[in-house]
Amino acid sequence: MKQKLLLLFFILYMTVFSSTSSLYKSLELKDKMNYSVFKNAVKGASKIKGKTFQFLTVIDFTKPSTEPRFSVIDLKKKKLLYYTYVSHGKNSGKVLATKFSNAPNSFQSSLGFFITDTKPYFGNYGYSLRLKGLENRFNSNAYDRAIVIHGADYASKKYIDQMGFLGRTLGCPAIPTELSKEVIDLLSDNSIIFIAGDDTKYLKESTFIN
Repeated sequence: MKQKLLLLFFILYMTVFSSTSSLYKSLELKDKMNYSVFKNAVKGASKIKGKTFQFLTVIDFTKPSTEPRFSVIDLKKKKLLYYTYVSHGKNSGKVLATKFSNAPNSFQSSLGFFITDTKPYFGNYGYSLRLKGLENRFNSNAYDRAIVIHGADYASKKYIDQMGFLGRTLGCPAIPTELSKEVIDLLSDNSIIFIAGDDTKYLKESTFIN
């Protein structure tokens, strides 16, 4: 019986691995996103119950801010819709985000899985979209911290050319202003966001990716 269960688990694992690998290749992500980040994004997203999600956004903080690391994927059409720059929290690091927190006033980015709020709003940073953290130990305070997707002039290639790195935030993922409204409108109403980083604690303890 034990051998049969192990065999079934292996078959299921290989099926998921194969489909994830095929999707990664069809999206041509090889030079854009590390496969392990993509695999964790897909694996975790599959554990979010109750809704069928069309869009998966991956924010890859394993990469420096001088590179595009904000990817919006249409899972239904199997298409990469956006691949652009995104800022991290000012206390997470300068060029590379190395520190992450769920604490209020930490001004650090949080890792893990989020869903977007149902409607955008106009806040302190203009047209914005709130994020709701799904992982108690890693991002559950995101909504109370007012962690939002918003546009910013400092989240642009022009800013990188001038300063050598992207501007930073109080913990929000800020994207180029010229894309922000269309991206926010697309992702509003319970879209999945996965924020990845090189953090041993998260990689070991997140129930979404383990």
